[in-house]
Amino acid sequence: MKSSHQLAIMFLLFVFLSSACRQKSPEKLPKFKDKFRASIANFESQKKKTDSRVEDGVKRLSTIQDALANAKNVDKEFERVYGQWGKVDRQVNRLNKDYENLKEDANNLFNAMQKQTESLNDQKTKSELMSALNKTRSSYDETLAKTSSAIEKLRALHDEAKDVIKALEVAVGLGQIAEISSGLKSIEDRVGTIMAELNNTISESKDLYDKKINAF
Repeated sequence: MKSSHQLAIMFLLFVFLSSACRQKSPEKLPKFKDKFRASIANFESQKKKTDSRVEDGVKRLSTIQDALANAKNVDKEFERVYGQWGKVDRQVNRLNKDYENLKEDANNLFNAMQKQTESLNDQKTKSELMSALNKTRSSYDETLAKTSSAIEKLRALHDEAKDVIKALEVAVGLGQIAEISSGLKSIEDRVGTIMAELNNTISESKDLYDKKINAF
C-alpha cells in the first residue's frame, strides 16, 4: 500500500509531465505513451492467438495415442499432428516478438520521463520525482522479466512436445504407447500455468498504463 506522501509524489510527477507535454515537450511523451498502449494491446491480442493454438495443439497431442494406434496410415497421422506443433512454434515466435516490442516501448517511455525529470532545476523536486519514477520502473522491469521467463517455458514445452511426438511414432511400432502417457499429461498440466503467467503481464501492463501513464 502506497503512503499518501508517495501518492502525492506520483501525482506531482504526472502533473509536471502533463504540463511539459502541452508545452511541446522535446521528449515527445505523448508519442511514447501511445506506442506503449498499442504494444500492450498487440501483446494481448497475440497472446490470445497463441493460447488458442497451443490449446488446440495440446488437444491433438492428448488424443494422438489413439489416433496413431487406430490410423490406417500412421505416417500421415503423425505428420498431421507434428505439423500442428510447427504452427505452435510460429505463434510462440510471434508472441516473443510482440513482447520485445512491449519491452522496448516501455523502456523508451521511461527513458523519456527520466530525461525530462533530470532537466528540472529544483533539486528537491527532481530527487523526489526521480525516486518515484525509479520505483515504478523497477517494479515493471520485474514484470517484464517474469514474462520473458514464461515465454521461454512455453518454448521449452513446445520442444518437449515435439520430442514426445517423435517418441510416440516409435512407440506405436513397438506397441509401447502407454509408457509415453506421463509425458503427455505433464505437458497438458503446465500449459495453463504458463499462460496464466503471461496473462499477469497483460494485467499489470494495463494497470500501469491506466493508473499512472494515462494520468497525464
